[in-house]
Amino acid sequence: MRIVYLNGDYVPKSAAKVSVFDRGLLFSDAVYEVISVINGHLIDMERHVTRLERSLGELSINAFADWPAIARTLVAENGLQEGLVYLQVSRGVMDDRDYRWPVPDTPSTIFAFAQQRVLVENPMAATGMRVLTRPDLRWQRCDIKTTQLLYASLMKMEAVAAGVDDVWMTRDDLVTEGTSQNAHIISRDGVLISHQLDRAILPGVTRIETLDQAKALGLSVEERAFSIDEAKDAAEAFISSSTLLVMPVVEIDGHKIGDGKPGEYTRKIRQSYLAAVQRASSTTA
Repeated sequence: MRIVYLNGDYVPKSAAKVSVFDRGLLFSDAVYEVISVINGHLIDMERHVTRLERSLGELSINAFADWPAIARTLVAENGLQEGLVYLQVSRGVMDDRDYRWPVPDTPSTIFAFAQQRVLVENPMAATGMRVLTRPDLRWQRCDIKTTQLLYASLMKMEAVAAGVDDVWMTRDDLVTEGTSQNAHIISRDGVLISHQLDRAILPGVTRIETLDQAKALGLSVEERAFSIDEAKDAAEAFISSSTLLVMPVVEIDGHKIGDGKPGEYTRKIRQSYLAAVQRASSTTA
């Protein structure tokens, strides 16, 4: 049986209960992190902790825990070799439903679980993703990793209905990001273009390593927004995320990117990223 973490205890999944008056349930007043696990090793845990603590600070949620220890214990208790650890923190439980949050010393609700998922041998890496573009109608603080994910969920289901893999969201004809990934293109003259870090996108943890690997391969990197037309005219396109790692995009709105196959640089970046992960896991094992 899957073991999960809830407010200081490791319990079977069936025994984990959260109050119906928790603000995470009533208002999505919560933040979360998803940490990938490869070869039983937590990937970029320190960066995930840094982003989690930033998200908590932006929402003035007072929560403190040994986040790495929680994640490591869940990996061990569940015998997880490849997949993810999900970690969520809400502002806590109220006496009744009220838009105003409770007093500052209200205990936060902290829970986490491990989940098996194929990351390294994902078959989509060989075929590439097909995406649609749709207006980005989310709130204006996408840099905070909150559980306000309804619009992203709706867009993912729209992609399913259209028979494609996901959606890239746009504001004023400029691509912000995917529903749960950062979006990147490589121009015909070999420049990797990735949206700058601001309130329009989540500062992806995998994005950091991805850009570093691209630079090591000799690519120039520009951090700026790019248009839909610029993306369609690119030589390559790809996404980065903790669950898909580095994944090629071969079609946008029915338009083939490049020759319609995963691009050479994208494949190299993914290979370099996986090699870096393997080195990190072997040195910390």
